[in-house]
Amino acid sequence: MFTTRFSNFVQINTARVNDCVSDAYNGPMTSIDRLLNYFKPEHYNLSLQLDRRERQFSGTVTVSGALKHSKDWIKLHAKDLVIETVVVNGKDVDFCCRDDELTISRIDSTIAKQIVVIGFSGKITDPMHGLYPCYYKQDGVDKELLATQFESHHAREVFPCIDEPAAKASFDLTLTTETNITVVGNMPVKNQQINDEHMITQFETTPVMSTYLLAWVTGDLHKITAQTNNGTEVSIWATPAQPADRLAFALDIATRTIDFFNDYFNTPYPLPKSDHVALPDFSSGAMENWGLITYRETALLVDPKTSSLDTKRQVALVVAHELSHQWFGNLVTMEWWNDLWLNESFANFMEYVAIDQLEPSWNVWLEYASHEVIQALRRDALPGVQPIQTDVNHPDEISTLFDPAIVYAKGGRLLRMVYTFIGPEAFQAGLKQYFSDHAYSNTVANDLWKSLELASGENITKLTRPWMTVSGYPVVSLHTVGDHVEITQEQFSIGLNGASAKLWPIPLASNNPAIPRLLNDRTARVPLNDLADNSTILLNAASTSHFITNYHNSIKQRLFSSLGKITEIDRMGLLNEQLLLAQTDLLPAADLIDDLISYRGETSDAVWNVISLVLHDLRKYVEDDDPSDDRLRRLAADLARPVYQSLGWNSQPNESDADKLLRSTVISLMLYGRDAEAGRQAAEMFRSSSVEDLDPDLRISILAHAVRVGLTPSIIEDLIQLHQSTVSSELREDLTVALTATTELSVAKNLLDMIKNPKQIKPQDAMSWIVMMARNPHLRELTWSWLRSNWVWIESVYSSDKSYDAFPRYFATILSTKKQLEEYVAFFEPKRDNIALQRSIDVGLSELRHRVNLIENQSSAVRSRLAQLQPIR
Repeated sequence: MFTTRFSNFVQINTARVNDCVSDAYNGPMTSIDRLLNYFKPEHYNLSLQLDRRERQFSGTVTVSGALKHSKDWIKLHAKDLVIETVVVNGKDVDFCCRDDELTISRIDSTIAKQIVVIGFSGKITDPMHGLYPCYYKQDGVDKELLATQFESHHAREVFPCIDEPAAKASFDLTLTTETNITVVGNMPVKNQQINDEHMITQFETTPVMSTYLLAWVTGDLHKITAQTNNGTEVSIWATPAQPADRLAFALDIATRTIDFFNDYFNTPYPLPKSDHVALPDFSSGAMENWGLITYRETALLVDPKTSSLDTKRQVALVVAHELSHQWFGNLVTMEWWNDLWLNESFANFMEYVAIDQLEPSWNVWLEYASHEVIQALRRDALPGVQPIQTDVNHPDEISTLFDPAIVYAKGGRLLRMVYTFIGPEAFQAGLKQYFSDHAYSNTVANDLWKSLELASGENITKLTRPWMTVSGYPVVSLHTVGDHVEITQEQFSIGLNGASAKLWPIPLASNNPAIPRLLNDRTARVPLNDLADNSTILLNAASTSHFITNYHNSIKQRLFSSLGKITEIDRMGLLNEQLLLAQTDLLPAADLIDDLISYRGETSDAVWNVISLVLHDLRKYVEDDDPSDDRLRRLAADLARPVYQSLGWNSQPNESDADKLLRSTVISLMLYGRDAEAGRQAAEMFRSSSVEDLDPDLRISILAHAVRVGLTPSIIEDLIQLHQSTVSSELREDLTVALTATTELSVAKNLLDMIKNPKQIKPQDAMSWIVMMARNPHLRELTWSWLRSNWVWIESVYSSDKSYDAFPRYFATILSTKKQLEEYVAFFEPKRDNIALQRSIDVGLSELRHRVNLIENQSSAVRSRLAQLQPIR
């Protein structure tokens, strides 16, 4: 039945294109024409028949709304749909489809409420947006789900609509599917009818919301359920291939997080249910569809026996992130994509606020500082990076906005700066007012700042505007000049020469009360008499503001000699600042070696993460020189050895979570350092246990070591087979890390062949394989060559995905030689006319040029300093 109707749709639509009235069409879509300017939808009644086996769907949508102009046409978004019929106010009209728009002509514009009824069909396709299949195995049998992904502008691929965030409307959804499956939507099921061939599921009406939040999942699913204190039903769903006990951790976190946000925002969660579904195929980490949040399996499922502590922490943060969106993004939505940060920056910040309250022993603000802060500072220092708030003038620009380091991490960092500056009570009061004023509507940045200003009495708009609208951030230099300390700001940039006129209002957040609260000017001076004798001066305590500090001479020496007296988050921040400064001419890269030695004996895992980053960064100076590479590895082992010997390989009763994470980090460094005893212990643990039974916090290190040294003749084949057969998505990720650690080119060529086979490596995971292989110095040249040779395939899989621009971005962070720079230019320069790639290529090219020059200028000094090192005792 569906095949016949689909064929008829094609024929009818082709005939009707010639009837389109020309004055309703404005030429090719080279810029964004917001259709909400012409028609305001109020309600959609959407009925779809889903034919999973034939990979197609058909349906009707009734859109009721009001014209906002006096002409006789309406435009809706419609992409890759076949339109059969259009009736407006009970009468046939003319229509045509062009440039992802459906133009409906010859309507009666005098009617106040327009009712548009459209018959249409479309295809279910593998790219993970619109309506797409998810593939999995259960007991060796191939099975499928159907799922949706509409953000940012993919609802138009499934039904005609105004696919813009400000075009909020309510939805009635009816799905006709095969029988004996589960059908889940944004709202609870209102009615369900089953006959011999089909099941018809009707859902309750949604609140008014943006089209990108509409969602459903159909297939064989099971769930576990709990209730919040307010009676909201919370359910975690997965395929039957996933045991029920893997759903329990997320259920506990989700239920408690909703309770927390209900109280924190003083605005109850507005839907009767909150469903969370683990999908076998999913492009992003998770998606905040209102009432039906979808996730990658790795972002939701936790095995109580074999999941690592890091996995539990990451799952909790992702769940809290998506639940924060139920308020920031869903209840109150940005007016347009230029204010995407109102969604993502807030979720990025609030996930940590929530989990810090729910699991205080995790100390997630350390995780925030070692991940979000570092990510934002590294990316935002590059010339040409987008600001938090950026104009969107072309449809292809929308998908490029989701830069995790900027719209997520930097934006979240800005909110943490405001939170710290005005205090938690004023911040919370401002958010309560924000939701009270703007529930079920759309906002711009000034709406939020107004709420926070009323609550705090501070001029938040003035404070935040420079941080929001321009890229980059300042470096604050601190040095003694005569009888005073001079504090100076200038733009910090990796790869940009020349002074900048930019100025920021900087909350200095110093540990010393004599330092001013806010630096508004280029320079401030503090008399030495105002400072306590021999006191250390630290700026940006707890890393709450978006800048770095360049401590000069005695001020830096005093800080490094007092590391034991400052907090671990500040020790971490101080070392990260040295790492960033060493990417420029502000600090010689060789100085990082002595900075590292100062941190020997460090006992914080978060700080050790930064130590690992510094060691990794130094590798670029020694990769083509075996003696220097050996010396750097020996330095890593010497630094880690005291903690390694203290913790050993086995967890102790009542051991802290921090020590579990620290053990994993230092063992990884000892193995990188080729420590013989650590290598023997890793080999013994591999041989004496099945892969599944390895300590989950050590599993990656043990497996990667086993692959690198080839512990068994069949290790590659065995791990590939396990990768194909396991239902644990977490274990699959660990196996990916291990397999891509190989040093054998023949193995790597086989892995690269696997990437293009979706039955071996899922498209959602292919990029991870490619990037991890490129980061392996032994495989970098091979992988870089493979990428260029297989770009047509990459385009076919990723060109419509939000991650498409990540390829030039990631490879710009990995390549390092003059030859590779020339190849990067030759390969990507011709692709700059693709708006989806343009910014990523430009930023990447600047970064890569700078890295090549930095390596040329700094390698000799780094190698010389390593050669001078004596064994550390």
